[in-house]
This record gives sequence, C-alpha cells and structure tokens, in this order.
Amino acid sequence: MQEYDVIVVGAGNAALSAAISAHENGAKHVLVLEKAPRDMRGGNTHWAGAVLRIAFDEPRELEPLLPGIEEQYESFYEGITPYTRKDYLDDLMRVTSGRTDPTLSRILVDNSKDTVFWMHEVGGVKMEPAITIAGVKKGNMVVWPRGLVVRAVHEGVGLSRTWFAAAAKRGIEVRYASAATELLLDDRGRICGTKVRGPHGLEAIHAKAVVLGCGGFEANVQMRTQHIGPLVGAAKVRGTPFNQGDGLRMAIAIGAMPWGQWSGCHATPISADWGDFAPREYTDRSNRLSYVYGLMINRKGRRFVDEGEDQNLYTYAKFGRAILAETGAKGYQLFDSKVLHLLEPRYSTSKPIVAGSLKELLAELDIDDKEQALRTVEEFNAAPRVGKVFDPTKKDGYATRGLAIDKTNWAVKLDSPPYFAYSVTGGITFTFGGLKINENAQVIGTDWRPLPGLFTCGEMVGGLFYDNYPAGTGLVSGATFGRIAGRNAAKLAQACD
Repeated sequence: MQEYDVIVVGAGNAALSAAISAHENGAKHVLVLEKAPRDMRGGNTHWAGAVLRIAFDEPRELEPLLPGIEEQYESFYEGITPYTRKDYLDDLMRVTSGRTDPTLSRILVDNSKDTVFWMHEVGGVKMEPAITIAGVKKGNMVVWPRGLVVRAVHEGVGLSRTWFAAAAKRGIEVRYASAATELLLDDRGRICGTKVRGPHGLEAIHAKAVVLGCGGFEANVQMRTQHIGPLVGAAKVRGTPFNQGDGLRMAIAIGAMPWGQWSGCHATPISADWGDFAPREYTDRSNRLSYVYGLMINRKGRRFVDEGEDQNLYTYAKFGRAILAETGAKGYQLFDSKVLHLLEPRYSTSKPIVAGSLKELLAELDIDDKEQALRTVEEFNAAPRVGKVFDPTKKDGYATRGLAIDKTNWAVKLDSPPYFAYSVTGGITFTFGGLKINENAQVIGTDWRPLPGLFTCGEMVGGLFYDNYPAGTGLVSGATFGRIAGRNAAKLAQACD
C-alpha cells in the first residue's frame, strides 16, 4: 500500500500553493485530490480577477514583478502610492470593524509581498498591472488604489493554469473526480490519510500529513441557509459548484474547532440575468462593481446603500450581501452617459437597458414602484452638494446633503442622456466561517490543541474576514497560508520517516 508524504485536498490557488510548498520543502510524494472533473478543475480560482493586495514601502519594489512596464505605461510608478504594512493592517481592521484575527492578519500582511514574489519565482506566475480592475486613468497616467497594482496574467484562469503546470513540472500527482469523504486517524489519534470516492469507487489513501484546501460551503444551499440565512440560501453562486463544505464537515467530525464568522460571506454584486451559477466561461466578468459612479435602487424604487461610502474594492463584498437582503434579492445600477467610460469592461458581458429619459428608463425596469424610483433619482439630483469636484481616481468628498442615505463621494448627478440600467444581485463567492488554525496553519481542536497531522489554508481559514473584505486579500491569504501549511506538512512528514 502506497503512503504519500502529504495529501492536499482541493486544487485551487491555496491548495496548489500548499502542494508546491510541500514539495519544495522536501515532501517527495505529494497527492492532490480534486473533486471536480478535469474540465471543471481549480476551485474558485478560475472565477477570480486575480488582483493581489501587497504591502510595500516604495513603488519600485514591484519592478521584479513587472519588467519593462514603463515602456507600456507612461509615468507608471508615479501613479502608485506606497502601501505599508500598517496601511494594510489598518484596512483589514477598518473593513472588519476590528474583528479580524490579530495573529492571522499580521501573518498575512507581513508575508504578502514575499508570498507574491514566491508565486512569481517558484510558481512561475506571471504578473501584469490590474488595469481593468483597479487602475483609473487621469490624463496620461494611471492612478492606482493603494496596495492593488498587480494581478496574475489572464486573471484567475491564468493563475490556475500556471499552478497546475508548476505542479506537473514537479511531478505532483493530481487525481480528478476524487472527492475526499473522511479523514483517517491512526491508533494514536493522528491524521493518517483520507477516504476518497473516486472514479473506481471508495478507497483509503494514507499519508503522513493532510492539508485541507477545498474551500468553504458557498455552493451548499443547506449550509448557506443554516449558517447565513434564507436570503443567502437562495443566492446565486459566483464560483465553483463543488465547494460544498466537505473539508469543514470532515474536520469538525474529528474535533476541529469552528472559527470566524459562519454567518458571513463575500457576496459580490453580479448580473442578475444569469442562472444559479455564474457561467464558467465568463470567469470574473459577471461582476458589477462600478456602482460608485451611479446609483443602486431596489425593487421598491429606493436606494439602500451609500454607493460612495468608499472605493468599490472596499465595499463590494458587503454591498453584494446588501442586495440579497432586498426584495427579490435584486436591484439595478443606474448610470448616465457622462460616466459610461468609467464602467469596468466587465459590464460588456450583459446588455443594459437604455432610454432617452429617466422616466422611460425606469418604466422598463422590473421594479414594483416606478413612481418612487423616479422620485428617488430626482431627489438625488436635486440634493445640495458639498462644493468639491468629481474625481474618479480617489475619494473626492463630492457628497449630497439631506437625503435619507447621502452619497458621500462621487455624487455626480444623473443628468446626461441617454441613461443606462444594469440588473444586479448578490453572487456569493466564499464564506467567512472556517476552522481555527495557529501560526503554523495547524488545525486547532475543540480542546485548544493542534490536531496532529492536519493543516488548512484558503477559504477554510476562519477569523480573517467579518462582514466585509478588502479586494485582493483572498488569493494572497490563500497562497500565504497554503505556503505555510505545505512547508509544515512537509516537515512533519520528514520527521515521521
């Protein structure tokens, strides 16, 4: 009977980071178990925009990731603001209302740049500027939001393909259509492998260490309804249908401690025009994140968030959840012609409703109170403004005054026909509830001791995110804790020899 050094359950960014790290650190026999068939492989990574949030003190620290970039973009580094570790931690604390796990968040932030360089150098992940997601052109220069400059070439699709290619180059075995169903324990209570349901039936596969990197429960309607609520239970899924919470269930069954916000999730505004799962071929292009330049209304014809609360990359996760709480879990984003050029290219994947007047536009929408919708827009247009200038490259303070929900930045009027409307709903991407781990990515049991031989990474790490999420953190977190988990699993395997 063959025994592997390390089994990695899952095949997304975090899991493959763990597999490659384990091999890099001396685990000769590494097995990756991918529940999906080969043509659906890669977990949620396939759907990712693949922007990577990195802490750095000077913009030119990014040069090794972007060789020759100044030949393509004029004054490229002049548009980048330093993003220190303190800035990163402050953002995590702010968007999670101070609830992010202090130990895990520090590990994430302190390792963010080194992790991305490791992805580039060891994983072979090529990088490019995240121009269609984060950068805003101002004259001849691109202005970048802090910490969000680079992404993987070809976004999540490219990242996933590169990780699989790196694994193949190292001789790491990947088994497809192979679902881990149970963690195996030896007589000492150590994790010693997994039971697997594969193409040829059930089998037990043994290993000296196991890394769980198989995602949350976002695709499991029963678990979503139970832990997050009935509104999210009915949500569309922006990601793989295979993330059913299997790893969480298996770990909790042997005494792992649930940790983090099990009632929370990352739920991006996406087009409401598609089915229960965002189409795989559209990857991350189902997103609708340019609401900062317009208005969002619900089916009652009312606004329900401050669209200008912050840059969209700090608000989209919680605004997607907010849409789910509205009637029919649906809304519309409204824009006029003068901001149309600011909309992300991803809006091109659906056809907007267009009209020459606001009244005509609202009459075409699937909303219950069209008269109220018109009043909402007219009141917004008529509201007094703070006397500042609209600037799409930063929080501009151009705000309304006196509305039930004021728009606190980018409060440009909708007054330039024709007018455009895009349907939106909340597309759940990943869940915030997970397992408790320590600094070595070991899973902690309900007795507050590590479960020997068991590690986890990616969406299964509990405690990092609460209520909201800063864009670009998930993939960096996945690779950071995947790298740590793989390294420590390899060390454990060698100690067992």
